[in-house]
Amino acid sequence: MSAKFTLSWSHYLVLMRVENPDARRFYEIEAAQQHWSVRQLARQCASSLYERLALSRDKDEVMRLANEGQTIEKPTDILKRPFTLEFLGMEERSTYTETELEERIINNLQKFLLEMGKGFLFEARQKRFTFEEDSFFVDLVLYNRLLQCYVLIDLKTKKLTHQDLGQMQMYVNYYDRYQKQAFEKPTIGILLCETANQSLVELTLPEDANIYAAQYALYLPDKNLLQQKLREWTDEFEEEQAAKNGKIEP
Repeated sequence: MSAKFTLSWSHYLVLMRVENPDARRFYEIEAAQQHWSVRQLARQCASSLYERLALSRDKDEVMRLANEGQTIEKPTDILKRPFTLEFLGMEERSTYTETELEERIINNLQKFLLEMGKGFLFEARQKRFTFEEDSFFVDLVLYNRLLQCYVLIDLKTKKLTHQDLGQMQMYVNYYDRYQKQAFEKPTIGILLCETANQSLVELTLPEDANIYAAQYALYLPDKNLLQQKLREWTDEFEEEQAAKNGKIEP
């Protein structure tokens, strides 16, 4: 069924306010496929979902967003730059603990799963497992039915450390060895941080680690800034392609 038979006039009133035709087409596809309410569509537009997904992808995948919507085929497809948690109602500069952040997420679970993206199911919070008489707790355990794998989330309100990454590696190893079924894909680990230190991740973990540090924001991102970044990134990519094709000097 095409989008025009699914969306209401109120949906299109929201879409008409999206200036970028690629972004507008993306939101139209997603709203139809995911059965977004008008309020959910407005929220995704206001949170710059298109730009956040585009900036988290390889440059040659950006156009696919406009033509197909969000596709979930590999672990990096679920990442956004950043994840936006403004619905938690926490002030950006307020002092809060990881437990308080987790509590707010659980109290707004439906909105959190919508922000995480397609195919996510909630399994548990503070999931306990015991190994050699020691107990460990994973903050949030999700499952993605499109990727067919567990997604473990640890919340970090302080500076990310290599110990945090090592702990997540242990969680992922445990789930892969003792929880994952034969038909399921490898477990994904996400450390949701105020500041995602990608250099630390690359230095600490092996290249094939299925673990990611992802930034979260407690407020709606600056749409104009994200759009500018995306334009600059797209222009740079087009220049690189033109140089490869011999149209301009590299």
